[in-house]
Amino acid sequence: MALRRGVRGHIEGSGMTPAERAEEETAKSLGGTVPRLYQQVFDIVSAQIGKGTLREGARLSETGLAAQFGISRAPARQALAELERRGLLGKASGRGYQVKRQKDTPTAGEAPAGLPERELRLTQASTWSRIYGEVESEIAARTSFAGWRVNETELARYYHVSRTVARDVVARLQQRGVVSKDERARWIAPAMTPDHVTELYELRWLLEPVALEKAAPHLPRDLLAAMRQRLEDAARDAASLTGPDLDHLEEDLHVTLLGYSGNGPLMQAISLPQALLIAHRFLYRWMPRLYGAEPFLPEHLDIINKLESGSTAEAADALRRHLQISRERAIDRIQRVTREVRPDDLPYLEKLD
Repeated sequence: MALRRGVRGHIEGSGMTPAERAEEETAKSLGGTVPRLYQQVFDIVSAQIGKGTLREGARLSETGLAAQFGISRAPARQALAELERRGLLGKASGRGYQVKRQKDTPTAGEAPAGLPERELRLTQASTWSRIYGEVESEIAARTSFAGWRVNETELARYYHVSRTVARDVVARLQQRGVVSKDERARWIAPAMTPDHVTELYELRWLLEPVALEKAAPHLPRDLLAAMRQRLEDAARDAASLTGPDLDHLEEDLHVTLLGYSGNGPLMQAISLPQALLIAHRFLYRWMPRLYGAEPFLPEHLDIINKLESGSTAEAADALRRHLQISRERAIDRIQRVTREVRPDDLPYLEKLD
């Protein structure tokens, strides 16, 4: 089984959390904006569905959406996945998606083939942000198989961008903990070996409980109830959960909630070992039901219940135990996936010996 270009990127929430605001400030220092293109695409397409311009049965594809908006396939894929998650699209027979019947919108007639040209308006984004999501996903997916050297020149050639743009992409990958420089000043994406996974999880279970205790007093009133409801719904529908569903639930706790800690340096330190979450998007995509019912669901729910009851210290301890247990599951998932999947070669990645 081979990976095709464009391994899934993550699904973000519709609002901007403190963590995302901090991320945006970091991105601005690189001269760009946070790559939230998928949200713009989602907003336009969902509005078209709501107005009946895109009617029941209209077909949308990742390739077609990317071409119409002039973006890479990663944000197009994220937008389609989010539209499906919200119940606006369903999987079409064959490939792609179809618009589902919506309440209070015109019924199906001759479904338009795509979006009207006048609706194809996106906020201008820097070139690096247009390709970043796809590059991050492609590299993170392959770290489950080996370590890689990232070649800036080949990256620029592959995406038809300047070396400056490629350098901006790699700089952001470094900030996200996906790559680092070795002793020869080469950009390296280290392999997710058992030892490396253990090191990352050790950092997480030291740092994340501290962030949780700092975040607890600042959480919006309805946040915990909404998170608990999503976890309970997921537990009831465990047999139908997809990779993006699991990724979204992981981000709820480990990114959105912890982002309310208000401590920028702490969140920056946490973001480095959370390169694991980026790799998990790929793993969840291929084996979303490896354990039948995903075991992190009750563990997350226990943490949320403790926070709702005001037992912050107990919630932090539960988070620490959850991360310690998760280490072994992550190693197991990586080993199983690497036995069944083989990635395609990419010219900007050189496998390390």
